[in-house]
Amino acid sequence: MTSENTQEEQELTREIPSIPGVINADQVVETARSIIDLQQPDGMILWFEGGHSDPWNHVEAAMALSVAGFTEHAERAYRWLEASQLEDGSWYNYYVVDGVEDYRKDTNVCAYIATGVWHHYLVTRDESFLVSMWATMENAIDFVVSLQRCDGGITWCIEPDESMGKFALLTGSSSIYHSIRCALKVAETLGKRRSEWESCADKLRHALANDTGAFEPKDRWAMDWYYPVLSGAVVGDAASSRIASGWPSFVVEGKGVRCVSDRPWITAAETAECVIALDAAGMTAEALELLGWVQFLRDDSGAYWTGWVFPDDVHFPGGERTTYTSAAIILAAHVLSSSDEAAAIFRSEAVRD
Repeated sequence: MTSENTQEEQELTREIPSIPGVINADQVVETARSIIDLQQPDGMILWFEGGHSDPWNHVEAAMALSVAGFTEHAERAYRWLEASQLEDGSWYNYYVVDGVEDYRKDTNVCAYIATGVWHHYLVTRDESFLVSMWATMENAIDFVVSLQRCDGGITWCIEPDESMGKFALLTGSSSIYHSIRCALKVAETLGKRRSEWESCADKLRHALANDTGAFEPKDRWAMDWYYPVLSGAVVGDAASSRIASGWPSFVVEGKGVRCVSDRPWITAAETAECVIALDAAGMTAEALELLGWVQFLRDDSGAYWTGWVFPDDVHFPGGERTTYTSAAIILAAHVLSSSDEAAAIFRSEAVRD
């Protein structure tokens, strides 16, 4: 038996997500291994073989590895973020094996490390991990908070020429809201206080929960529909109403969730994220059904095809199986199969006092 196999056996000791009739624990592990296959020696996780990596989807993949029991691989992913962080606390948008592909700095991409760090702690209960990642996470959140606009939204990017992006995005700001709440949980656990983060989150939540005109309209995209619910910014009856209002436009019966409302394709990642939003809104039965529908995009390798075009019945993009898609499926399965705190991370009560 090799040392690598021994490490895997040691890691695979936690309860792995399993949903009868949808996805079982062995399949979850197989899917996680398809992600590991694309992790580079330095810890970076590519979208697909020969593709690029971005810090947001990289974190999503690391979270899935934590859930599936591959703790060492997940922590290697976080160490890559630590090593590649820029002096201002940010990261570039896209990285490739031998350098940088896109020098834009996306605030949502930069903030997501906080969600990953808090999630990994909830899985492992390793406070030394929080301590070791604090400075990296703190610098990232400080960078993002510094770009809050007067209307509460977060400027979506810093352009490659270092000029400021001209607007805020609803999906990105929703994810940032959740990440800041997770960062505050990390701070609280370590006995630190960051009142400026708290203030930023409060202003951001107000903008997200109310039609203040703070965000560039992107109504055709499914993420603008469900992300305010997934992030915990919109809760209760307002969350249920939001889900109901967008359902006819975005959900394709028996298939999954359209990426864009007026385009004939569904994507597994958007479907899995919508599952998490449905859980946050208390719509468990609908969430289970949706996750079951999208299993037709599972490949024999355990990886998931990115999307599906109908009525052509072909994969979209052709031949593309992505680590972020597989990760989203694992996280959705965890949310629906467990009552532990890591599974509840996207429920509003889990990140708000």
